[in-house]
Amino acid sequence: MMILRPIQQCDYPALLKIAHESGHGFTSLPNNEELLQKKIAHSISSFAKSASHPGDEGYLFVLEDSETGEVVGTSAIEAAVGLDDAFYHYHLSKAIHSSRTLNVYKAVDILTLCNDYTGATELCTLFLKDGYRKNNNGKLLSKARFMFIKQHQERFAETVIAEMRGVSNEHGSSPFWQWLEEHFFSMDFPTADYLTGIGQKVFIAELMPKYPIYVNLLSKEAQAVIGKVHNNTRPAIELLKKEGFTFNGYVDIFDAGPTVEAKVDNIATIRNAKNFTVKIGENSGETAIMLANDKLNDFRATVAQLNLDETSSELTLPQAMADALHLQAGDIVTATRI
Repeated sequence: MMILRPIQQCDYPALLKIAHESGHGFTSLPNNEELLQKKIAHSISSFAKSASHPGDEGYLFVLEDSETGEVVGTSAIEAAVGLDDAFYHYHLSKAIHSSRTLNVYKAVDILTLCNDYTGATELCTLFLKDGYRKNNNGKLLSKARFMFIKQHQERFAETVIAEMRGVSNEHGSSPFWQWLEEHFFSMDFPTADYLTGIGQKVFIAELMPKYPIYVNLLSKEAQAVIGKVHNNTRPAIELLKKEGFTFNGYVDIFDAGPTVEAKVDNIATIRNAKNFTVKIGENSGETAIMLANDKLNDFRATVAQLNLDETSSELTLPQAMADALHLQAGDIVTATRI
């Protein structure tokens, strides 16, 4: 059984391995031992904290194979971004150049540096090991975060965003960054990405162009990747689109990958999930159901093949599944069809 749960201190070696395997462009999980230890400590503190509104909390989850005890993936939620450090994006929009005298009218794309998503809740740090990218593991790793938000909505903002990894090659070279590096920076993409990941963001404000960038002045290679995702990220963005997330022109300042957004109440999993009272007994079916308890620092979620009667107020769980979800008869479980 695959179980999603809050990270614990003992998961550090597994998180370090994931950070190494994730490669370039995975800004939120840099391969830095001190920072990873801080992320774990911050997550543990966030789960233990009493909060009535979104603040600087960061919730880091791991996906564990209950049969082997192996941690095979991770995902996270930042309650509100940009409150301590500036949270930058480029916004893709249009500028109109026209002259009635010359009978010229031309619309051109521009990129403007902005902080428009300050205070939004961010989905981040999603990574699943190669051998486990099957069944419903990826969906559990991503969608279970919506179950957590539903259960503890006071801790999160009305707008939820996700920055999607942009185009780069196996060496970490980004066509978009290559253009920026040539004209404004003297460091390669992996270095800039790593510095951002460990919190050293001041160079962005110091060196980024302050005025809008005309897209048609960029190299053809840089223009081609604006708003495009890395091949490994395609399943993740398709899943979010099905949840109701949309792209509104905001892209990453390093690799120009798209940022997608949704209002909490419009996210499909949050809308469709229902609360049921737990009964203990036999229940097997052919429908994939995502289940989550309503706890905070003892949060657990999984996917199982069950019969689900959405007109009932009760849901029967086998004893082993209830134990894995830290549930007893009479407790509340949240469930939705995958």
